[in-house]
Amino acid sequence: MSAESTIYEKLQQPTILSYVKDIPNLLSLAGLACTVLAIYYSIVGVYYIAMIGMVWAVAFDWADGLVARRLKGRTATDATFGGQLDVVIDIVSYGVTPAILLLSYGNFEPIFLVGAFIMMAAAAIRLSYFSTYGLTGDKYTGLALDVNSLVLVSVFLLEAVISNGAFTIILYVTGVGLAVLNVSEIKTPKLSGNPRNVWILAAYTLGITAIYTYLLLS
Repeated sequence: MSAESTIYEKLQQPTILSYVKDIPNLLSLAGLACTVLAIYYSIVGVYYIAMIGMVWAVAFDWADGLVARRLKGRTATDATFGGQLDVVIDIVSYGVTPAILLLSYGNFEPIFLVGAFIMMAAAAIRLSYFSTYGLTGDKYTGLALDVNSLVLVSVFLLEAVISNGAFTIILYVTGVGLAVLNVSEIKTPKLSGNPRNVWILAAYTLGITAIYTYLLLS
């Protein structure tokens, strides 16, 4: 490649923040904001708000992909950048956040470090594998990470009706169990690719939000 070509490419290279105006990326960042909310409220122990943040992070994650596939005029570079942004946010939303939830609910006792590491490692491995191989036909290899959050926000409803000790065990086993499924060889469908599932997620998100808001206010 000539020096002139290199200079031309650098001149044509967009700025970092120019990608923020892309609507799918804005949705991804909205999901990240929900994730930060979930992390903060997990740490301070207001778990019901954390659950709301976790489920909305999934909703925005699905929304960015849907909008990206339907939005006209996006370049291949836009798609590549959006894909990379999505992966980076996913590791925070579906790896770091559940791990912090587990650590916080376990009062940051050292025994919970094992489960937190397993959950984060599985998320990192799962995302790396998907980035390398993508879908197998129309299915994922291993349980998709967004399912983790959808399951955990439902399981956490048990926290209000059983003892703290029993629920701690359930949360630990659920988190580690989901991590094992994330890196397993099972084939699971891409739920976000089905319009019917999008409506189901919308109803689920609103339902979970309503339930935890009620629990917060009661």
